[in-house]
Amino acid sequence: MKPSSPMSFTSSSSLPRKTRLSPYLFTLLAFILFVCVLYGEDFMCIFGQLEPTFAFQPSPTPNNKKAEKLAFAIGKTEENCDVFSGKWVRDEASRPQYEEWECPYIQPQLTCQERGRPDKDYQFWRWQPNHCDLPSFNTTLMLETLRGKRMMYVGDSLNRGMFVSMICLLHRVIPDDQKSIKTSGSLTVFTAKEYNATIEFYWAPFLLESNSDDAIVHRISDRVVRKGSINKHGRHWKNVDIIVFNTYLWWMTGLKMKILQGSFEDKEKVITEVSTEDAYRMGMKSMLRWVKNNMDRKKTRVFFTSMSPTHAKGIDWGGEPGQNCYNQTTLIEDPKYWGSDCRKSIMKVIGEVFERSKTPITLLNITQMSNYRKDAHTSIYKKQWSRLTPEQLENPTSYADCVHWCLPGLQDTWNELLFAKLFYP
Repeated sequence: MKPSSPMSFTSSSSLPRKTRLSPYLFTLLAFILFVCVLYGEDFMCIFGQLEPTFAFQPSPTPNNKKAEKLAFAIGKTEENCDVFSGKWVRDEASRPQYEEWECPYIQPQLTCQERGRPDKDYQFWRWQPNHCDLPSFNTTLMLETLRGKRMMYVGDSLNRGMFVSMICLLHRVIPDDQKSIKTSGSLTVFTAKEYNATIEFYWAPFLLESNSDDAIVHRISDRVVRKGSINKHGRHWKNVDIIVFNTYLWWMTGLKMKILQGSFEDKEKVITEVSTEDAYRMGMKSMLRWVKNNMDRKKTRVFFTSMSPTHAKGIDWGGEPGQNCYNQTTLIEDPKYWGSDCRKSIMKVIGEVFERSKTPITLLNITQMSNYRKDAHTSIYKKQWSRLTPEQLENPTSYADCVHWCLPGLQDTWNELLFAKLFYP
């Protein structure tokens, strides 16, 4: 709508006296019009910069309706595109993205070919979302983004596998004398010297303090988690620019979880038992509070990886009783398949806690896509930490590892999804 002619404001003959504008109001209106004309282009630029890009974060509340532009984003995912909903397609042209033998950082628990796995079919699958394509993993873009920054994976051995996968995806373009890796206690740091960047892994299977915090000796069946203790580990996560959390499997000790009220140093310990769901909810809330208090939402990004499925019960996919991931070389084709090991009640807790939080966090929902991959586990093709008994050797199913994943393999796709959500939320 065009403004009226200036004459209509100054002519007194055409207006009754009671509607005459005061000189002060006229001056104010004229000033506003002048500023709009003079700085209109700048205003458009400013407003353009406020155009939001979206990630999985709490639904807007009446007091928080503006979506924020997320750090590191250079675009956004196509409309109606759920990158976590799709299918696996065989792709021998672009998979695997690296070879097992050329990445020296893979732990012996994950080097399936070196440990005698006879097939490589598990390496040739690419994730294809239903209504869009995943952006190709760009090594140069990832490394340049990490220049002068810290990226950290925090959680259990599954997150450590994802950490190693990321290093394997990146390390080939870094000269040998410009990269190093060092482990000290719970912290492992890969350094890309030329980029002044680090990719790190921190062992904290519950995120909170627990009696399973030793990075080497942690196989404790009677697990106890200390309430309100996330800062015990969290002090090591400060000043990180990109952080990827996971925690799930270690909570699954049954229907109950032991919670310590007080300190592990107390002579008389007060331990209560609560449902696994309530205990997990406590952990999620502690994580989000830590993020709120320690991460700069304008400069940093926070991700949470959902539960990684196991394939320990063949009857879940129509197999024989007693069967598991051992000797499985095909995918599960039922698009609605959901293994009994993935508690939907835990997924519900994640959804509820994240929905009620105002803390921006991106959920990497790898559960459904990984459910189809009973072929991708390390099974028996890994370093065994204790001598196998004759009975075990006669029955490989009895000692097959249906928790961890071979590399290269499935966890490279998890990092592709991380890449997509980092740059195109």
